[in-house]
Amino acid sequence: MSLIHTEKTRTAPKGNHWFLPILLLAISAIISLAPMAQAQNGQSQPNASPSPTPAATPTPGNAPAEAGGPQGDIGPIAVPKKKDKNEEPKRDEAPKTPKKVDGLENFSMRVNSQLVTVDVGVLSKDGAFIPGLKQEYFRVLEDGVPQKIASFTQIQAPITAVMLVEFSNNQYFYSFQIDSIKNAYVFAQTLKKDDWIAMISYDLRSHLLADFTQDRGAILGAVQSLQPGMAMSQETNLFDAMYDTLDRLENVEGRKYIILITSGRDSFSKHTLDQTLKKVQASKDIAIYVVGTGKSLVNYAESHNLMRYLCQITEFNCEMTFLQGDNQMKTFAKMTGGKFYEPIFDGQLREIFSDIGQTIRNQYAISYHSTNPAQDGSFRKIKVELVDEKGEPLKMKNEKGKEVKYQIVARDGYKAKQQVE
Repeated sequence: MSLIHTEKTRTAPKGNHWFLPILLLAISAIISLAPMAQAQNGQSQPNASPSPTPAATPTPGNAPAEAGGPQGDIGPIAVPKKKDKNEEPKRDEAPKTPKKVDGLENFSMRVNSQLVTVDVGVLSKDGAFIPGLKQEYFRVLEDGVPQKIASFTQIQAPITAVMLVEFSNNQYFYSFQIDSIKNAYVFAQTLKKDDWIAMISYDLRSHLLADFTQDRGAILGAVQSLQPGMAMSQETNLFDAMYDTLDRLENVEGRKYIILITSGRDSFSKHTLDQTLKKVQASKDIAIYVVGTGKSLVNYAESHNLMRYLCQITEFNCEMTFLQGDNQMKTFAKMTGGKFYEPIFDGQLREIFSDIGQTIRNQYAISYHSTNPAQDGSFRKIKVELVDEKGEPLKMKNEKGKEVKYQIVARDGYKAKQQVE
């Protein structure tokens, strides 16, 4: 069974910062973790989804990953390892030349058109999925060129997702850790029995807490293993964790999601932001949904001129550090057709994860053959629009005749195949 990461030697936390004001200590205590029992009593248990299964159909029931996780290129595995560079590639037998038929000339045919599939969410102003839209309402543009839709379906399916959670000691007073725990716990409560979920935490390195499983209890157990103050490192290598997760999800078939719970900061990743953005841009069938942590503490620190205590001494501008982190996370979400959330109050979490679940479970799947036959590995921009029979922007009205505002959620584009692929 292949794992996403094995545990290696972790970096011990650095010394305590004795100079922190008593005021921030009191604030951190206010932003404390609500008792799990109280949160669990307030959560309703979701019903099993009667939806059709996705392309990579999991084994029904609450089975461990060993019973057959998402289908990869080497069978039902949890998360496949990278291919061994020294492994001898398989050689396909050359097709036999067909016999020549008298009276017919020999000919050959080659199809260069690439089939592109785009998952599209159409949401109302309050985030509710708008069902029942017809194919003729959708217009797809690739690099500004209209494309002919080859297939169109409205889908509702279980999800295959990795919950990637920041959990380190680099933030003072545990507030960011507690937010991570709360977010992960609420998301776990929204899971349905046919969903395949894995959970990874990261600090200096990524740590696999739960491999792909349909057992919600296993995911809740992984969440409970995150104890405030027990993180092993002060660093947050977000780019490395994101790059590695994307790399290993590439060989998992079907639509996949990353639920990223993070402050958006990165410490000492080996991969740069530019490298990570290129990796995100080139990802296939992967959407990233980001939930920011620590916003209530950051807002308070900004309004009371205390931001310097949320960053290390070597950081010149702490406000800019957090602002840059938010912008990076918004970019990750937008590039993949996901969404970015910034909860301030605990009461928002249930609504946020309900919105994520509704968005990724209900979508329109649109496929088209690209009019650009070049196999040059270039990035092609995709734009999805809703239009009426005249080609004008579609206007929708509710039962009272009032115009309904909506938003279209789809990835920005895709990377074309290379000729050598």
